[in-house]
Formats: sequence, C-alpha cells, structure tokens
Amino acid sequence: MELMRKATRPVRRIAGTAVSAVRRACAGPGRERDLLVQASKAALAAWLAWAVVGWWLAAPMAFVAPWVAVVLVESTVYRSVAHGLQQLAAIAVGTAVATGTALLLDSTMITMALVLPAVLLLGQWRRLGSQGVYAATGALFVLTSGPVTVAASAARIAEAVFGAVVGVAVNVLVRPPVYLRDARAALEDAADEAREILDAVADGLADGEWDGLPVGEWHERALRLGRLVDQARSAIGWSRESMRANPRGRRTRPHLPGDEAYSDALGVLDYVALHTAGVTRTVREIAESGRTARPAPELTRAYAEFLGDTARAVRLYGRTLAAPGVPNDHDDAAAEELHEAVTKLQRTLDDFRRGLPGAVPDDPDALVTYGTLLAQANRLADLLAQD
Repeated sequence: MELMRKATRPVRRIAGTAVSAVRRACAGPGRERDLLVQASKAALAAWLAWAVVGWWLAAPMAFVAPWVAVVLVESTVYRSVAHGLQQLAAIAVGTAVATGTALLLDSTMITMALVLPAVLLLGQWRRLGSQGVYAATGALFVLTSGPVTVAASAARIAEAVFGAVVGVAVNVLVRPPVYLRDARAALEDAADEAREILDAVADGLADGEWDGLPVGEWHERALRLGRLVDQARSAIGWSRESMRANPRGRRTRPHLPGDEAYSDALGVLDYVALHTAGVTRTVREIAESGRTARPAPELTRAYAEFLGDTARAVRLYGRTLAAPGVPNDHDDAAAEELHEAVTKLQRTLDDFRRGLPGAVPDDPDALVTYGTLLAQANRLADLLAQD
C-alpha cells in the first residue's frame, strides 16, 4: 500500500498543479489564462487549415498546412509574422533544392546524402534565424513522400503558405497577445521583494541586538532580488515586442509607459537591488565577524529607522509603477504619498548623517562601513526623489 502511495504521489502532485493552474486561468487575467488562450488559438488555426486543405481540397500532403499554422501562433504578433516569413523562405529553399537535385540525379539515396548537409548549413544563415532548420524539413518532405515531381513540390509550398497565413491571421485577429500586465507585475514583484527585505532587516535591527538575526537568509534574498529585476527587464522587452504589428496595440498604447519611463524604473530598481545587497552583506559581516566591533544600539536603531522609511518609499514607488497610464486621482495620490515618504526618508537620513561621527569617534572601521552605507543611501534617496 505504501509503495502504491509513493508511486502515485508524482501523479497527484502534477494533477494538483494542473487543477490549480486551471483555477487561476478561470479566476482572472494572468499567465495561466494567456497560455490557455494561446493553446486554444493554435488548435483553432490547425483545425481551420486542415478543414480547408485536408477535408475540402483533399490535398495529398495536407498535414503541412495545420503543422505550419500551429507553430506560427507565436507569443507575439510580430514574432508570428517574422517567423512566418523566415519559415516559408526556409521551406521553399529546402523544397526547391531537394526537388531539383532529385530530378537531376534520379536517386533518392544519393540526393539525400548530398542535399541534407547543404540545407542544414544553409539553415544557419542569419537571415533565417531560428527557422533555418525548416529548410531540412522541407527537403525531407520531398525525398520521403513518394515520387518527386515539380507539381507535388509546388503543392507542398502552397500548403505551407496557406498554413502560415491561417496561423498568423488567427494570432492577429483572435485576442492578439499583449504583455503589459506581465511587465508591470514583474516591476511590482521586484519592488515588493525589496520592501519586504528592507522591512525585515529594519525590524531585526530595531532593538539594537545582533545575536540570532537571520542575516544569511536576508543576504540570500537580497542576491535573488537582482534576478527579479532582470526578469522585469525581460518582461518589458516582451511587452514592447507584443505591441509591434498588433491591432490591440492601438487601443493599449496610450496606457503604455514610454521607453524613458521603463528605463527610469529599471534604473531605480537596479540600484534598490544593489543597495539592499550591500546593506544585507554589511549586516551579515558585522553579525558574524568577531573582529568587527558592533555599533552602538542608538546608531543601529537610527539606521533601522532609515531602512524602515526606505522600505515604505520603495513600496509606494512600486504602487506608482502599477498604473503607469493616463493620470488619474489614484496615481496623483500615490505620487503624493511617495513624495512625502521620500521627504521623511531624507530627514531620517540627515539625522543619521549628523549622528554618525559622534557615535563612532574611536572606530575608523565602523565609520568606513557606515560611511559606505550612507553614500549608497544618499544615492537611493536621490533616485526615489527624482522619480
């Protein structure tokens, strides 16, 4: 019985994950719903292509059309069009080379030995991009599906063209994908994680005690924060590409932040990640090293207050990233709150700056450590104030 439970555990886990994904797709917009829509569109494109080429026209190689239609329901409209043109060019070249060589040599085996290396090398041509491999696919269709004739090869190219047209048309006309939500969510996730880390460090230092603090965990989370910012950068790239050649982009573009706004947000979050990693590294070194004198409790509490104010400012900054479109009362309120938080942050920073020299008069190492943190903090406060 126990062996049976162990054997079925992976199946139950996969089934549970699938059920959760379906629930999230039904609950509201998100990655799961996007994947479901794209899968449904690919199936629709294949069905339409087969209905025309396979059922109505009864073409001898009808599977080429739905196959091309499926692979061209891409993650963005621009990618569907670009990859469609590249794929058709690759298939046409492979088909033409294989057909001409087979008719000339009248031997499938010799033709395959000569043509496949040539079209595989041709597939590496930069202009064909990731679709170059379809040159070899087109050649194999010619050489493995019966007698080679010019008419049959032309029919395969025509079927591929029809499948590409169907795939691109479905992707363009049926809820063309736009990834603005993913970009904003990635920016918010990075800001929220930074806020949580800074809050945790501030709470840990607030009582002035250093023993028992989870400094290693804080630093590991801070290092992962940089990867979240990189994910946000990648999501922004997807959102920009999803607007190209996209009919929904005309309606969505007024709500899309410009390149400068995205660059500013990434610049701030990059520095937030850098500052957070520097803070947690320094705190870990102080907590774990017996050679480093721990600062006085009043200095630690002052720095904890600064980190708490920083966390609040980062949280409010994340809220301003959540609605970067047409200005409204909510955006104005978030911007005003952020301004107030940054003003308080700068006041706390000034108090910490004035109290620092007197708190460590005989400890040059501690002064250097806190001076470095102070320089980073000044830069971060300035960036938040500018935005």
